[in-house]
Amino acid sequence: MPAETHLEKGPLDRQQVFELTRDLLADILEIEPTTITESSSFAEDLNADSLALIELVEGLEEELSERSVGFRIDDEDLEDLRTVRDAVDYVHTKLEGA
Repeated sequence: MPAETHLEKGPLDRQQVFELTRDLLADILEIEPTTITESSSFAEDLNADSLALIELVEGLEEELSERSVGFRIDDEDLEDLRTVRDAVDYVHTKLEGA
């Protein structure tokens, strides 16, 4: 699913946050989206290095800033994001609090 489909306005539910995260990761890592699950570890399962995670953060911030003005993922929180589920939970919680 192309990232453009995530641009409709309104709050994202948790599943939509996962799909957006999965699709961005698949593009960055050049792998099939179907190979990415919530339990996938960035380092061990997906072989995502720190540069890939920075690209993911930038992609999420770009996509989500249209819905939540000033949406940012804090640098100090990055080290806590070890799995796709961690990232989805973090983004979803942050969007709900916006």
